[in-house]
Amino acid sequence: MAPPSVKQEDDPEIKTEADLDLKPRARKRRWDVVATNADVEAKAEKEEDLEEDLEQKLEQKLENDFESSGIKKKRSRWDEPVAAPRKSRWDQAPALDSGSTTTAAAAPQMINGAAPELLSTGFISDEDLDRLLPSEGYEILDPPSGYTPIRIPARKLQSTPAQTNGFSILEDTTANSYKLAKQLPTDIPGVGELQFFKEDDMKYFGKLVDGKNEEDLSVEDLKERKIMRLLLKIKNGTPPMRKGALRQITDNARAFGAQALFNQILPLLMERTLEDQERHLLVKVIDRVLYKLDDLVRPFTHKILVVIEPLLIDEDYYARVEGREIIANLAKAAGLAHMIATMRPDIDNADEFVRNTTARAFAVVASALGIPALLPFLKAVCGSKKSWQARHTGVKIIQQIAVLMGCAVLPHLKGLVDCVGPCLTDEQAKVRTVTSLSLGALAEAAAPYGIESFDSVLEPLWLGIRRHRGRGLAAFLKCIGFIIPLMDPEYANYYTKEVMLILIREFSSPDDEMKKIVLRVVQQCAGTEGVTAQYLREEVIPPFFKGFWVRRMALDRRNYRQVVDTTVELSQKVGVAEIVERIVNVLKDESEAYRKMGVETIEKVIASLGADDISERLEERLIDGILFTYQEQKSEDQILLNGFGTVVNALGLRTKPYLPQIISTILFRLNDPSPTIRQQSADLVSRIAAVVKNCGEDTLLSKVSVVLYEYLGEEYPEVLGSILGGLRSIVTVVGISEMQPPIRDLLPRLTPILRNRHEKVQENTIDLVGRIADRGAEYVSAREWMRICFELLDMLKAHKKGIRRAANNTFGYIAKAIGPQDVLVTLLNNLRVQERQSRVCTAVAIGIVAETCAPFTVLPALMNEYRVPELNVQNGVLKSLSFLFEYIGEMAKDYVYAVSPLLEDALMDRDQVHRQTAATVVKHLALGCVGLGCEDTMMHMLNLLMPNVFETSPHVIDRIIDAIEAVRNCLGVGIVMNYVWAGLFHPARKVRQPYWRLYNSAYVQSADAMVPYYPVLEDDDEYRRDELDVWL
Repeated sequence: MAPPSVKQEDDPEIKTEADLDLKPRARKRRWDVVATNADVEAKAEKEEDLEEDLEQKLEQKLENDFESSGIKKKRSRWDEPVAAPRKSRWDQAPALDSGSTTTAAAAPQMINGAAPELLSTGFISDEDLDRLLPSEGYEILDPPSGYTPIRIPARKLQSTPAQTNGFSILEDTTANSYKLAKQLPTDIPGVGELQFFKEDDMKYFGKLVDGKNEEDLSVEDLKERKIMRLLLKIKNGTPPMRKGALRQITDNARAFGAQALFNQILPLLMERTLEDQERHLLVKVIDRVLYKLDDLVRPFTHKILVVIEPLLIDEDYYARVEGREIIANLAKAAGLAHMIATMRPDIDNADEFVRNTTARAFAVVASALGIPALLPFLKAVCGSKKSWQARHTGVKIIQQIAVLMGCAVLPHLKGLVDCVGPCLTDEQAKVRTVTSLSLGALAEAAAPYGIESFDSVLEPLWLGIRRHRGRGLAAFLKCIGFIIPLMDPEYANYYTKEVMLILIREFSSPDDEMKKIVLRVVQQCAGTEGVTAQYLREEVIPPFFKGFWVRRMALDRRNYRQVVDTTVELSQKVGVAEIVERIVNVLKDESEAYRKMGVETIEKVIASLGADDISERLEERLIDGILFTYQEQKSEDQILLNGFGTVVNALGLRTKPYLPQIISTILFRLNDPSPTIRQQSADLVSRIAAVVKNCGEDTLLSKVSVVLYEYLGEEYPEVLGSILGGLRSIVTVVGISEMQPPIRDLLPRLTPILRNRHEKVQENTIDLVGRIADRGAEYVSAREWMRICFELLDMLKAHKKGIRRAANNTFGYIAKAIGPQDVLVTLLNNLRVQERQSRVCTAVAIGIVAETCAPFTVLPALMNEYRVPELNVQNGVLKSLSFLFEYIGEMAKDYVYAVSPLLEDALMDRDQVHRQTAATVVKHLALGCVGLGCEDTMMHMLNLLMPNVFETSPHVIDRIIDAIEAVRNCLGVGIVMNYVWAGLFHPARKVRQPYWRLYNSAYVQSADAMVPYYPVLEDDDEYRRDELDVWL
């Protein structure tokens, strides 16, 4: 609709402003108003309005002349606003009445409480500015003298409405956003700077920012605000702020009172937008407050339970744990009688949700206060004549106790079973069902003990499986499935035969839940000692395979896993051949999911029991089926790879006749366009390489290795990693000398691949290079090995620990091959880099080189490097010495005197890290020299270590204590204890602490050896040590 036209003078119905004697209201402008010049302002306003009227009249006259001339005006699409497409009512502003068109033109559309014209042009009233700007920190200034505001006619302010296509987020520059920012400060009076303050927090903590004078408030209001501040600090504050507030609210809990605390904590906990961390902190508050309030909490027990019980069935595990923790502490504070009185009305509540949460809460109370205390109450509830809901809840409580407490129910098992036993014959089906599930939970918790406690319920259970159908029968079967494994072998055999008749009947049940339970019970019965293989083979396996080994089961993910597990359990009794014979035909089925199910079952059965029972004919069919499945797969899966590898490795030498066919299949698939198929084929090579070698098919292996070598230019890193893994397996089984292609051709191709940043490629390449360096270094020139050393330095920065470890080991192999000098120069230069991880791995590599090539080849250069006055280098040398002495063990005795001046300097260094690392070196040195006659040097090291026991850094003090304990093992406990006695009873706690730590560790390790060295205390309690004691 076009905007309304301007008023016309000749229309008698429309009165002008002059007729109505209406003067335009002077708009207040903060910057335009000059207090002493009101007349000038009024005159400017009048001129502006006159100018607008003239322009409007001129436009109207031109329009009338145009119409009277008879020329039809051509409509332009710019003359009318674009009609917006129909949208949801939530996307549109409220529509005005059709009669109020003049009002519509005059009233600007409000966006979040502020007119867009005002915001875009800067004509903002004092009220708007007060809403936009904070009240504090701003001063209203007078405009400078001679300032003349720029006037824009009102018609120019009305811009064409832009077309809106769907929902668009407006810029957050409106008055409301500023108001919101003002409402959500992070600096609350009396609280301090918070980490955050959410909009929802205003509901609970709004009083803290209302600006009221606290001197006018009552004591109760002041207490309320004090608790608010503490809770806000705990919920939204920084860790130090939170810690202090938590301690304060705990210490003053009794002074605040239960009512004041819980009236604020409980509504906060029920807030839907509460995050996990915030809930955890509030739970911690309740936990500590409950401990302090003790019995004062009783009037609020029900309110707390209403808030906390839903946490017991929360999806989040940690929420459930926190809920249990609060209810346990509440039970200890309020007492059993009060908890029962509070929760009693909920036991027979009509709402099942309430009953369920109440049952879980009672189980937590039982775990906190002990089952015997609750047992009489449970007996009364389970025997309730008044309400079946009460009986249902009572049985549910016992089920939850079994789930929650596990084997801790064993001492009370008889009493619990007697409580629920009569409910097996209850008139209500729901009660019977939950009773059987409860007994099953008790049997599962008590396994493998406690069958005598279930004697009283065996008969009603057996009657129940004959009388029930559907869900009731499923619950009874589940219970029996947990009870049978507890029985003696002869009873287990008898009861299995009885229950198996029902189970076989239910094999054909269409209900998925029933199938799941039947499979579980068959698995439990098959694993029971008394059940014979012959019975299973004749009575169970034929109907089992007929009922469950069908295509539909392979598509049902829930039952798929249960079918596989049950079949594997049956195979433990009846053997491999019986099961594989029935499954082998599945491997050629047209359904891929069904084939995979068969391969997974065969893989698990053969991995568990081996392939010795498999006949020659079955072996042929098995290999044929596996090959068919492998070739026909549409989606690549690890299951087939595992199955193929397991079958070939289990058959071993029996695979020889089929190897040409298997290898040709692999080679064909290595050339497949799909990268995942190529990767799978290369992975299969690495799994079966050892079997191919054992079968004497070296020619086939050489053929495969040549093909893999040709594919080293593979572009996909995952595939390249698998190809390298296959080559590594072939190198391992064939040997370096027999390898095709020769090592001198293979290694130069691997050097550039070391630059690949993919983890799988790096790990497999370094492993392969390390193997070659270990077993065939002579096939490659020293120059090539040095080139590889430089490439390996980058591997020391890898994220994966396996890559760093492989690189370090490879440095050792290369050093052994070409001598340590060149490798050591490379590594020592790498100690100068800034990156810590690289320096640590370099230190490890130096230690490995020293272990591989003997320490005397490394130590001189390493100690010389310590003279470099650079912190990183010196720390790296000390770290290298630490690993070196850790690796060489007893060989360290030959180098003790050589390194002691260096360690002396490091232990007296100002830098903490120096002393820390030097202490680690001393530890490994001392442990390597125990009983080898190096006590004089160790005594010197002890004198240097003891002044460091007062270090405050936890890392440093831990290393110092470790070093002193290692020296104690070398010198004997008596000498070290002479240093310890002096500080044990020092008046300063910070002095005593490290000495008691040394004493306690010595007592734990060498209590008997300390006896002769205890100081002598005379009768007058005077401490004295004779000179001979000191000397000894």
